[in-house]
Amino acid sequence: MSEANKNVVKVLKAAVGKDNVLTDQESLSFYSMDVYRSIETPIAVVQPGSIEELQEAVRVTTGLGVAIVTRGGGASYTDGYLPTTAESIIIDTSRLNQIVEINEEDMFITVEPGVTWAEMADALAESNLRTPFWGPFSGLKATVGGSTSQNSVSMGTSRYGGSPESILCYDIVLANGDILKTGSSAMEQSSPFFRHYGPDLTGLFSGDAGSLGVKASITLRLIKLPSHSLTCSFGFKSYDAMSQAMAAAAREESTSSNWGLDPKLQQGQLGSTSVTDALKAAYAVLKTARNPFEAFVQLGKMALAGKRFLTGYDYSAHFVVEGHSTSEVKSKLAQTRKAVSPYGTEIANTIPTVLGAMPFMPLYPILGPQGERWVPMHGLLSFSKMQAMHNRLMDLYAEKKDEMEKYSVYTGAMYMTYSTHSFLYEVALYWQDDQTIYHKLFLDQDYLDMLPTYPENKEGRALVAEIRASIQEIYSELGAVHFQVGKSYPYQKGRQPLAADALKAIKKSLDPKNLMNPGALGL
Repeated sequence: MSEANKNVVKVLKAAVGKDNVLTDQESLSFYSMDVYRSIETPIAVVQPGSIEELQEAVRVTTGLGVAIVTRGGGASYTDGYLPTTAESIIIDTSRLNQIVEINEEDMFITVEPGVTWAEMADALAESNLRTPFWGPFSGLKATVGGSTSQNSVSMGTSRYGGSPESILCYDIVLANGDILKTGSSAMEQSSPFFRHYGPDLTGLFSGDAGSLGVKASITLRLIKLPSHSLTCSFGFKSYDAMSQAMAAAAREESTSSNWGLDPKLQQGQLGSTSVTDALKAAYAVLKTARNPFEAFVQLGKMALAGKRFLTGYDYSAHFVVEGHSTSEVKSKLAQTRKAVSPYGTEIANTIPTVLGAMPFMPLYPILGPQGERWVPMHGLLSFSKMQAMHNRLMDLYAEKKDEMEKYSVYTGAMYMTYSTHSFLYEVALYWQDDQTIYHKLFLDQDYLDMLPTYPENKEGRALVAEIRASIQEIYSELGAVHFQVGKSYPYQKGRQPLAADALKAIKKSLDPKNLMNPGALGL
């Protein structure tokens, strides 16, 4: 380590305590790698335990001309928290994990950035409350700070959108160590109860990937925890039928969460559905139908499907409805079924039932089911572009078929609707390759011991990178947008020059030396 870097470490130890500055090689390698890859190794990993320590760490680091990258739960795959220069420090927010305030009267919650979505949901459930969007699948690890810096989707997205729509106010540590407040919290006599007062500064820092500042606290709005929920699942013979059905349900605004699966991702789930599950699903139709005729129509379709009731469909979609009474959720479920049934056939609702019971799952899927390496990509599209996206993707896979087979690369896909107006198409790429230090430290050893391991596969890795680039071109040509922009998605590509210039001007005013996550958002 150079003398200059030794000085950086010395100053940071004075700021946050020597035990909270990590410089060993294993820590540096782990914290500077995401699900997919690493870029540069930083000088140190800093773990502040208070907002004051966070401010001081930022102030002294930038004062020494060293870049700052902030890491949340570490489940990113778009280089979001990866340093692009060795002259960097990583701020690990895991010790900033306090729930600052649950305000039941004014209906907001304020948390520090290292609080996970699962921790926040558990704390709120004690008061019979919830945030509207309440977390991604990775919520056992994913932090509120990380998700709101990257933006995320899943639980509640069908009804309430993603993480940005649930945020009211931020406290942001700027490059000079000062705190900037957004929304009503910026008013001397106010509290963080409201977001929109003039230009939306809260929105500016949502999805900024930490390029404008470090989130010191996040305030989200609250709703009453829904007391009732019901689920349904449908099978489809084609992607087109599934996507049209999901769009039809989205337009109804009847569901709170939804997921679609392609043949690869639903294998081993629908196929393992038991006769008991089938009977339960049939009973659910009778129990939640608005009238007897509707119930018999649904049951008739299921009976005609025969064995396909369990396993006969290539694609499936799964829906959760929520409400505060039996009559409300019955009505919403019937509304969803009416929208979806012209396109497919109702099947056992095992998948959404399990996801409803255990929404935040261990992050085992960061490796494939047989221990393969995994990296996803996603794009949000208008409904009118759903089929074009799929067709282009299938053409790409057909073109690459021989190479993919040669180097043990395969694909899957998951789908979701976002509120009433957009469709998320998420590709999953898998390939046989050796595990990284990230996998070995992120996952339990007992789980890893159950999986096959593979030798290094540079050719497969290179092919995955090539396919990712081609998929990104397709997304761009169809006008898709992205969450978790990080440094991977081409945020500046094709952007109107005035819009790009406006963001660059804001960046320059808040971070004149470009030391806050340089490279994020293409800045």
